[in-house]
Amino acid sequence: MAIQERTSAGVTVLDIDGRLSIETMGEMPLIMTVRRLLQSGQTRIVLNLGAVPYVDTTGMSNIVEAYLATKRRGGTLKLLNLGPRVRAVLSVTGLLSIFEVFDSEAEAVASFDTAPS
Repeated sequence: MAIQERTSAGVTVLDIDGRLSIETMGEMPLIMTVRRLLQSGQTRIVLNLGAVPYVDTTGMSNIVEAYLATKRRGGTLKLLNLGPRVRAVLSVTGLLSIFEVFDSEAEAVASFDTAPS
């Protein structure tokens, strides 16, 4: 699993490539990246999951922990480009109703400007 970081209109987009599973999340690269961003004051985060073919409970717990860490710091974490399997896991677990999910990066980034303060 690889994480590429970039900025779009003041929003940090994390492009995640690969499986989010117990095999790839051992050292918790996702949550460590999000915590580093939060410590540097970046609190508007989008996880682009378009290149994630699979997520298991370990991967899902890392996404949830990243979401909670962001909320605790007064920030917002949103999801982008969910594949069918990732969407199914979020749906079955009931988490799909918790996250803001977008199919377009432009819409995800723009949603931060319309979010209530």
